[in-house]
Amino acid sequence: MTTVRVEQGDITQSDADAIVVNLFEGVTTPGGGTGAVDGALDGAISALIADKEITGKQGETATIHTFGKLPARRVVIAGLGKRERFNTDVVRSVSGGVARRLRQLGAKRAAVIAHGAGIGGLDAGDSAQATAEGTLLGLYEFKRYRSSSNGSDDGKSLDDLVIVERDEHRVQTLAAGAAKGTLLAECAILARDLVNEPANVVNPARMAEVATDVANDAGLPITVLGREDMMERGMGAILAVTQGSANEPRLIIMEYAGDPEHPENNVAIVGKGITFDSGGISIKPAASMWEMKGDMSGGASVIGAMKGIAALKPKINVFGVVPAVENMPSGTAQRPGDIIRAMNGKTIEVDNTDAEGRLILADAICYIKEVKKARRVVDIATLTGAVVVALGHVASGVMGTSQELVDSVLSASKSTGEKMWQLPLFEEYKRQNRSDYADVKNTGGRPAGSITAALFIGEFTDGVEWAHLDIAGTFMSERAAGHVVKGATGVPTRTLVRLVEDLAN
Repeated sequence: MTTVRVEQGDITQSDADAIVVNLFEGVTTPGGGTGAVDGALDGAISALIADKEITGKQGETATIHTFGKLPARRVVIAGLGKRERFNTDVVRSVSGGVARRLRQLGAKRAAVIAHGAGIGGLDAGDSAQATAEGTLLGLYEFKRYRSSSNGSDDGKSLDDLVIVERDEHRVQTLAAGAAKGTLLAECAILARDLVNEPANVVNPARMAEVATDVANDAGLPITVLGREDMMERGMGAILAVTQGSANEPRLIIMEYAGDPEHPENNVAIVGKGITFDSGGISIKPAASMWEMKGDMSGGASVIGAMKGIAALKPKINVFGVVPAVENMPSGTAQRPGDIIRAMNGKTIEVDNTDAEGRLILADAICYIKEVKKARRVVDIATLTGAVVVALGHVASGVMGTSQELVDSVLSASKSTGEKMWQLPLFEEYKRQNRSDYADVKNTGGRPAGSITAALFIGEFTDGVEWAHLDIAGTFMSERAAGHVVKGATGVPTRTLVRLVEDLAN
């Protein structure tokens, strides 16, 4: 993985393979570090601006050869977009795109100024954090199973990125930001790796192994329940989903004790961990079914987030919970029309076996609520196609019974750039989940599908503050843009870490 570090110095004196400067849209006379480089190059950047070969539009890049006028061979100019729209997410996005450009150019070492930490008005630490996150996330590739090279960047790697800062008084702040950004990127990359792995590799047992490795490395207690444990506790919802699969289920509980003297100061993050979702007897269409190896993205984000939470040590107690199950059709699979009983005794009519994520979350939430006494619960799930209809692939849906907790989630997402939008949970929607034969049924029909799915989970959250994140539209990306690459996104790992930090404060 690329190393991101901070050095005091003058960007014009860097002997890196390439140096990176920036430009806001509409600027005609560059200043700061960009101006210094422009001066050393006898106005070459100003000439590009004058000729409209670079405008500063966000995501735009231009490359100049220095021909010995600077120690570095190349200068890459990165557009930051309009100044009034500038924020840390722009830094994150621009850094990801620039990092891929540097790799494409074959640069092994690069130096960059702190984007926006001057006239951009950003805190220096926030700028460095976003630069590190964007760089590492933007360079991410999943090539574990490729035996031959067929991409233009194969064999090329950006090994070292140095944020160069002239002011010695800001170096420590920048270094702390870069270190935190590196940590958060590593957490999201862990989640991306889990989601990108094929389902014949990452099954419930493998998810438990990865969580155990993370817990052991961080010194966190971990409990992994198997089928017999679930039977003893009456977890009929999880057991119903798993009964069609040859892979045994796991319920993973990671624990971080940041405030042991106040056990009530806690939050549980509960991630759906369907390692492959065929739909069961209500089988999915073949087209794009392969993406359902990523139906454990919520669980992957919880495991990644717990790694970051353990490292940052916020003053709050956190439970990271992942019900890991495979949903398959077979002669032993649950059927539409079955009636099952969850851990809390509530009966559920299985209207559709492809609405299984909400079933496993029901038992997981009952467990963490009753056994671990969680006071706040945030569940994360690739739950519904309906949320994609509502919000597309831009934002995750957020719902909940605690507006304070929902607001905390939205605030955290704004800080991380992982976009989210609140949907309502009006009482009128509940009638769609009514069953003639059981306490509740697991689907409410097509109208407001993401809302009725959330309301089903809400049936098992009495007595706790609860928020629900539906990431079905954001767990995968079809193309690379900025710090987002094709494939798994790692959403919402960084938001979960930020949420826990905010709740601790």
